[in-house]
Amino acid sequence: MKKWTLLLLFCIVAMGAQAQFEKRTKYIGASLSGLGLSYSSNERFRMGIDAEAGYFIADYVLLKGNIGYEHTRYTDDVRIGATARYYFSQNGIFMGAGAEYNHFTKSNNDVMIPVEVGYAYYLNQYLSVEPSVYYKMSLHDFSGNSTVGLRVGLSYYF
Repeated sequence: MKKWTLLLLFCIVAMGAQAQFEKRTKYIGASLSGLGLSYSSNERFRMGIDAEAGYFIADYVLLKGNIGYEHTRYTDDVRIGATARYYFSQNGIFMGAGAEYNHFTKSNNDVMIPVEVGYAYYLNQYLSVEPSVYYKMSLHDFSGNSTVGLRVGLSYYF
């Protein structure tokens, strides 16, 4: 009996999760990036904050814009970008890619190609915690500015 009750509860939760990825759903979020795990050949420590807003143009397809700030020991950068994100069915796993323009305070500006893989863990019907791993490839200085890191975000779907 316990197994059937648990299975029924799981099915109800899974059906409720589908509504977040439907066409015309809006998205806002904030995240911390780097978290001390980001790596590039120029800097080993990076810490950043991002604000994001987006819109589902189709089921499971989110287009979003972001603005962010990142701090390292020697430079700070401000960035603005656009990303497309695809959610794999109802399970919350997502994959995204896009483009960002970075303005570094003490060096050249750069265009980055970010790619990320993550998971949307829902706390309730609208609010989710989204850990992800990202790679940002620099088009200006591939070996010096490209980074790999971890991001943890809090998102609201409505």
